[in-house]
Amino acid sequence: MCEGNLLRRMLLRIARYCLLGLIGIVALAAALFGYFIYSPDPAPPRLSGELERGAIEVGTLNRKYMSYIPGALPEGSPLVIVMHGSGENGARIRLETGYGFDRLADEFGFAVLYPDSYSDDWNDCGKFGDYTENGREVDDVSFLVALVERFVTEHRLDRNRVFATGVSAGGFMSLRLALEAPASFRAVAAVAASMQTTDNFKCKPVGTVPPVLIMDGTKDPLVPFQGGEVNLLGLFYKGGNVISARQSAQYFADLDHIDGQPESEQSVSDGVAIERLRWRKDANVETAVELVAIRNGGHGLPQHYFRRPRLLGPSPMSPDGPRLIWDFFAKH
Repeated sequence: MCEGNLLRRMLLRIARYCLLGLIGIVALAAALFGYFIYSPDPAPPRLSGELERGAIEVGTLNRKYMSYIPGALPEGSPLVIVMHGSGENGARIRLETGYGFDRLADEFGFAVLYPDSYSDDWNDCGKFGDYTENGREVDDVSFLVALVERFVTEHRLDRNRVFATGVSAGGFMSLRLALEAPASFRAVAAVAASMQTTDNFKCKPVGTVPPVLIMDGTKDPLVPFQGGEVNLLGLFYKGGNVISARQSAQYFADLDHIDGQPESEQSVSDGVAIERLRWRKDANVETAVELVAIRNGGHGLPQHYFRRPRLLGPSPMSPDGPRLIWDFFAKH
């Protein structure tokens, strides 16, 4: 009898230790999640217009998107397309940019489109990624061009002032649009993205390219600023090799037949050091290619309202990335 009671007490003690250990593991996992991954959503701003959801059939696929049109937007206004990163959607990039493009749309008078990729990735110029459906590559270029045509027609926007931007996978997709659909986009801006190396490149440039802005952080843990393999800690994502941010900007300058060295400008915004390199054909024309290097910046678009997860590297709240992008677009 005593031996039975002793055994029960031992089993209860073991169970208690196991339970405490499990609670400790869960608490540690929650703490790590909170520190490295969780980031609170920004408060939505008061806007003049309404957010709408839509869909369009392109080929055999039903493609979805969100749009924001400011109240009383006049005919002939510009259009800005904003593309999300891997595993996200239009709603998420709208939030992660701090609603920055909606705020600017109210201030300067343009419409905004937030398209969804069909799978986890946009089908950019890289050979690595999840962008197939039934064994065939999803044609995101055709989707985005068709979406622009329909949206511009329906809302009587200016077809000659359509701009594309994106972050991470969306940034890579912006660069593909510059190479393969330059007639549809007046200028593009790619954030946290670079050009792929030759062995990881499948795009077919059609010739001339529109003005291009590249904005990258020098401490990006996913897309290395100096070039190399696109990965996150070597475990969670792999996207093949890319060239450096500087080489990427030079690639577009070469396509645009711009000779000579770029202009350089150093500045500081709320303690964040920024280097800007500008390539232009001569002093009397606007910048054709620009590289914005965010010193000690991580993976994502800097802005004032949303701090990115620590897993993606440093998250400076300055400069105002959406405004820098719109300023670049507005010049063209």
